[in-house]
Amino acid sequence: MNTVAADPIPLCQAADIALGEALRVEVPGYPALAVFNLNGVFHVIDDRCTHGDASLAEGEIDREDGVVECPWHQGAFDIATGKPCSAPCSIPLRTYRAVVRDGVVMLEG
Repeated sequence: MNTVAADPIPLCQAADIALGEALRVEVPGYPALAVFNLNGVFHVIDDRCTHGDASLAEGEIDREDGVVECPWHQGAFDIATGKPCSAPCSIPLRTYRAVVRDGVVMLEG
């Protein structure tokens, strides 16, 4: 499910996330979010794994496949779509539309 904010909400500086890395951010009114930089394209998903309480921003990122592996049970999710890619994960993550404006990654409304 792709969730869109009513007004753009700043999350972080784009320069704060290296290629192939992620950053956990907290925004009032939202669950903890994970912001990923995949080859210069930013993706935002819920940070909490749907199988357990692990932070996906701390997971292993496969830049070629665009997948993040949960650090607890090695289940994985497609970063762009939030869809689970491997067991034990079976519930999709919420995704958010992100844009970069003036060097700031934002949730777009």
